[in-house]
Amino acid sequence: MNFELLKLLESDARLTPEQLSIMLDISVEKVRADIAELEAAGIILGYKTLIDWEKTERESVSAMIDVKLIPQRDSGFDRVAEKIYNYPEVKAVYLMSGGYDLSVLIEGKTMKEVAYFVAQKLATIDSVMSTATHFVLHKYKDTGVVYETGEVDERGNCN
Repeated sequence: MNFELLKLLESDARLTPEQLSIMLDISVEKVRADIAELEAAGIILGYKTLIDWEKTERESVSAMIDVKLIPQRDSGFDRVAEKIYNYPEVKAVYLMSGGYDLSVLIEGKTMKEVAYFVAQKLATIDSVMSTATHFVLHKYKDTGVVYETGEVDERGNCN
């Protein structure tokens, strides 16, 4: 597996096969074949652009919601996690260690919309015992990108 190719694509998905070929000192055909293989194997899941929405006119609120669950027979947390991640407001769901079982990242237009999601959709799921909502007030760094300056972090990550 070409870990260097994966690292380069993770840091900048806009790199062309030609650029990657030069950076990795392999043929363009090999780069294309490796990328196709990584996509087919489900290792490369997609290509995303990281946007600083605070610099646009779009209104949005992000919240991290800690969720305590009762595990379900035969599926543990998987079925509940699937139900949660299928809501369009949900951007990420993580199984966690510690006091809560899941951490859910959601986006809404307003705090009221987020509160509605928690009260009407999340808290009503049978296995949900409790939730704790934490509103994101400001992003300083996300996926290796420092938001104020757009600089790359000290380890060289930029995406």
